[in-house]
Amino acid sequence: MKRSIYIISVLLVFLSCEDALIEEPKAIVSEQFYNTAADLETAVNAIIAPLRSNNCFGSLYPWQTEIYSDFQLGRGSYAVLNNYQGLDNTNIARVGSMWNEFYLSIRNANLVIANAPDATKASEADIIRYTSEARFLRAFSYAAIIPYFGKLPLRTESNISATEIPLSSSEEIYSLIFEDLEYAEQHLPDNPSVAGRPTKWAAKTALAHIYFLRGDYQEAVNKSEEIINSNQFSLVGVETVDDWQKLFGPTLISTTEEIFYIKNSKESGWFFVDFLHHPSDPYYNGGGLFACYMDTELLSERWNGWDQEDLRKGLYYEWEFGLGPNTQLNNKFMDTERIGNGANDYPFYRYADVLLIYAESVGRVNNNASTEAIEKLNMVHRRAYGKDPNQPSDVDFTTDDFPDLQSFVDVVVMERGYETIYEGGKRWLDLLRLGRDYTKNTIKKVHGKDIAEKHFLWPIPTSEIDLNDAIDESEQNPGY
Repeated sequence: MKRSIYIISVLLVFLSCEDALIEEPKAIVSEQFYNTAADLETAVNAIIAPLRSNNCFGSLYPWQTEIYSDFQLGRGSYAVLNNYQGLDNTNIARVGSMWNEFYLSIRNANLVIANAPDATKASEADIIRYTSEARFLRAFSYAAIIPYFGKLPLRTESNISATEIPLSSSEEIYSLIFEDLEYAEQHLPDNPSVAGRPTKWAAKTALAHIYFLRGDYQEAVNKSEEIINSNQFSLVGVETVDDWQKLFGPTLISTTEEIFYIKNSKESGWFFVDFLHHPSDPYYNGGGLFACYMDTELLSERWNGWDQEDLRKGLYYEWEFGLGPNTQLNNKFMDTERIGNGANDYPFYRYADVLLIYAESVGRVNNNASTEAIEKLNMVHRRAYGKDPNQPSDVDFTTDDFPDLQSFVDVVVMERGYETIYEGGKRWLDLLRLGRDYTKNTIKKVHGKDIAEKHFLWPIPTSEIDLNDAIDESEQNPGY
């Protein structure tokens, strides 16, 4: 009996030690890791890493969002996106991969937000700084995907351990986005400690853009005006097509125009650049998947209406790769000396974007094409023609060009299309901002295609529905 009791006691001790080995490290990691400023910086880096991955901004996100626009065509497995009938199984899987990466970034942000305030070896300033960066990046992640899904599980630091979280409406998601960005703009620094870190100007720009997309033009004016009046940014001068590399080249650290970019390097790479080139063209050193292109005949509505003197149009170059003689590729992003993936940064927010947000928004608020609205449009327009952005030129628009507000809005919307190609899917988001009927009419006019209702939203991944009992199959987006 004593021997049996001894054996049982030993087993109980062993099992309790085994439980400690399994459970305690979780507490140890939480208590010992989020303590120093270096720990918090590493934890914020872990938020950025999924965003930079090929399943996110490194490749799939820009690809899915850019192909929908009226300026591009997709090749291969991406060609189905130009049918405007929703996603096939291949692209549904890609969207699922993006979902996983965005939610990994959100989860890592939640960990910082939850644990940073308890750091025992970091200053109060460091705690606030890294918490602010985490809140900006959480908002940025949610803002990137909510337009495409329409509803999302709202995962925050308060439900970080929960597995069953219901879908929240877009209004609930945007409520958190605004709360995070308003905190970030109050607490982030004016200048990044390292290139690529968010600043208060990045938070203000994100707010301006989101207000803009939601049709709250007065708030978009307020935020974009703060950025403009700060005198922190200026347009980079361009005189020739080659000069665009001053904005988008692979060796740049930063520019006077940069507000928030996903930073890449030769070590990390940016796979999206592969999609823009052909292995035999001179702009990507023997690489390229040529999966995105312009066809000057199929998209003649856009191509022929674009002034040949516009240096942004000059970024397109003729390249025949088996789909006929009218195909054009684009070298906005190129790397003639690349080894592996491209090293270009992904520009998400830059000063030209702010100027155009302000121009359209102030026009809508005042219900006319005012001198100040036209001037901000002209700054971007002049630069596109190789002119000094800050000096009057012979390509300027004047009040005589705009007999009413709609004529002005139409020009600004098209200017944004020319300016922001391959930058955050902004062209498709602009079409959606102007309404589904506007989007349908535009795509019908340019592509000759009818948009199915299911095409306006991506499907909630089946893995989320299967593993999250708080979501029912009946809540899947229409058509899937």
